[in-house]
Amino acid sequence: MKAAETLRLPPSLWAATATAAVETPALAEDLRADVAIVGAGYTGLVTALRLAEAGVSVCVLDAGEPGWGASGRNGGQVIPGLKYDPDQLLAKFGPARAEAMLEAAGSAADEVFALIEQHRIACDATRKGWIQPAFSASSLQAIEQRAEQWRRRGVAVELLDRAAVGRRIGSQNYLGGWVDPRAGSLHPLNYARGLARVAQQQGVRIHGQTRVEALQREGGQWQLRTAQGHRVQAQRVVLATNGYTDDLWPRLRQTVIAANSFIIATRPLSAELRQSILPNGEVCSDARRLLLYFKQDAQGRLLLGGRGPFSEPTHSGDWRHLERSLLGLFPQLAGTPIEYRWSGRVALNQSFLPQLHEPQPGLSILLGYNGRGIALSTALGKHLAARLSGASREFPFPVTPIRPIPLHGLQRLYLGAGIAWYRLLDALR
Repeated sequence: MKAAETLRLPPSLWAATATAAVETPALAEDLRADVAIVGAGYTGLVTALRLAEAGVSVCVLDAGEPGWGASGRNGGQVIPGLKYDPDQLLAKFGPARAEAMLEAAGSAADEVFALIEQHRIACDATRKGWIQPAFSASSLQAIEQRAEQWRRRGVAVELLDRAAVGRRIGSQNYLGGWVDPRAGSLHPLNYARGLARVAQQQGVRIHGQTRVEALQREGGQWQLRTAQGHRVQAQRVVLATNGYTDDLWPRLRQTVIAANSFIIATRPLSAELRQSILPNGEVCSDARRLLLYFKQDAQGRLLLGGRGPFSEPTHSGDWRHLERSLLGLFPQLAGTPIEYRWSGRVALNQSFLPQLHEPQPGLSILLGYNGRGIALSTALGKHLAARLSGASREFPFPVTPIRPIPLHGLQRLYLGAGIAWYRLLDALR
């Protein structure tokens, strides 16, 4: 039996302030379950919880622990919707399919906060809305159209002019914006750990430090082999690895670009500074080509995130671009120390839509949230569980074949050059 590789949570604000993790010991025996799920992030945990509620026996296997990947490292913004606006989806997919997508994505934040309330998950959840400010005249026009489309669908959106967006955000860098009241904020690692606790209470077996190294179908059953040599037999398998997808299933890793999202957090701000930046508690991500996202946490730290190098960070200088952006947006923070720096991988794909693949009977793969993982994974995990349990075969998004991104190995080079170009364009507006 091989010695287990131990994956520890990297240092971050969330790791430093999280509640204690539930016990998820490494798998130490062979196991049978109705459904085996690989990946203990939001997708895997929500799917497991919903299946267990339907009476299905479930085990979840993770190479690290619940929330080790992006589910425990993201910015904690719960934003509904998709990268596409409603009218774009209707034109691209037609009314029947687009309406199903819009219903699932538009109500995704509702699913998150309902789940938190139902199970009393302590994760600093607040629902004060999302501000998307415009960095240029063209982005302001797009935002106004986006807001109008959601208004027609019954969302109580609010448009902000330049003065109003400056007051609401605390920065004079934006021309206007809109407010989506459906959105909110939470402590992402505590949300993941809360989901794991509730899933265990429903009978789900969760095994951390258990990397799955082989997956194959034999005699109508799926066989999973772990790095420690144990086997799991299941009728169905769900792969829920998103930005940390490896080569467990052929060509799957090549369907996404695992881009690093970098985040910094200040020390807790003074009462005066807290009132000068997002004083009403909204979350914010702007509409520039290389967007910045920011919010206050429950202790009054200001978090700011954005794209960074594709390689894993090695020193504090890897976050310097964000520190410059922080002071460019909020000069009142001059002299405020940065307390935490960390990063995590976002799964980007060509469609900018979540992807459900079913390449063989009994195998489901759900990934590709393109930066809106908290809300979308929670909503779609519920839909996937209904599909697997037989409660509903419908799924809001089309089931698609696995299609690797052309020249995948070169995509990081292309995107790296693109990031530099977009950063220049944003600087020039």
